[in-house]
Amino acid sequence: MNKGKKIKLSTVAGVIFTTLIAFSVLLPILWLLVSSFKTDVGVIKFPPRFFPEEWTLHQYLYVGDSIPILQMTKNTVIFAGGVTIISLLFDSMAGYAFARMRFRGSKLLFSIILLTMMVPFQIIMTPLYIEVYKFNLLDTYLGLILPRATSAFGIYMMSSFFTGLPKSLEESGRIDGMSEFRIFRSIMLPLCKPALVSLGIFHFMNNWNDLLYPLMLTSSQNKRTLSAGLAVLVGNKVIKYGPTLAATMISLTPLLILYIFCQKYFIEGVATAGMKE
Repeated sequence: MNKGKKIKLSTVAGVIFTTLIAFSVLLPILWLLVSSFKTDVGVIKFPPRFFPEEWTLHQYLYVGDSIPILQMTKNTVIFAGGVTIISLLFDSMAGYAFARMRFRGSKLLFSIILLTMMVPFQIIMTPLYIEVYKFNLLDTYLGLILPRATSAFGIYMMSSFFTGLPKSLEESGRIDGMSEFRIFRSIMLPLCKPALVSLGIFHFMNNWNDLLYPLMLTSSQNKRTLSAGLAVLVGNKVIKYGPTLAATMISLTPLLILYIFCQKYFIEGVATAGMKE
């Protein structure tokens, strides 16, 4: 009886604790959403009120008039989406090679790739800018996408996932006379759907929210991303908090929608990517 009470109390405590964490995470997002519909006076009013006294779309209209929000959204989708698709292809191929194929120098090369994760972007930003400039790719979609065609984190994550798959899968493919690439494409890759989706979300979120990289490689508003556009909007002499909140909500909404629809695969991929045989 006492054991049952202890289990019940621990369950209730777990639910309460989880609810508090969820509330602490959701409250700032809800505050941001509601505040984006407030007037300029309502945003800075003290003491603050959660719900606006007067609902208005003025902040969103101001953002649309100040910066080309639709063009910047298009640029961000092309940049983040292009990097995500190409990175998933190259990361999965490299991860499979390091996890399932044995070739001379593979361990050394894999170690070097992992070491690049410890190098801050600020160290390589100047050489990267010069390289993109020499190839005449500044202020272009190609110049934004190509330098991020693959990542050390993605290779490591996919390699960890492939390592956890049974060797009998590829051996059966070789017995049937399949080539190594066909084994990868037809047998191994379909089993990596959770890892691919979770890695895709990581890539998309990181590139969607990135500020310094696209700001460095673009100079015109026609090629700037949402983060760079928000920096320009906030970087004026007078900060308008209402439009900043509205622009932030516009930038955040696609990521929330993406996570809501892909959270099942995201959680499954994170839980299984580190499994070993």
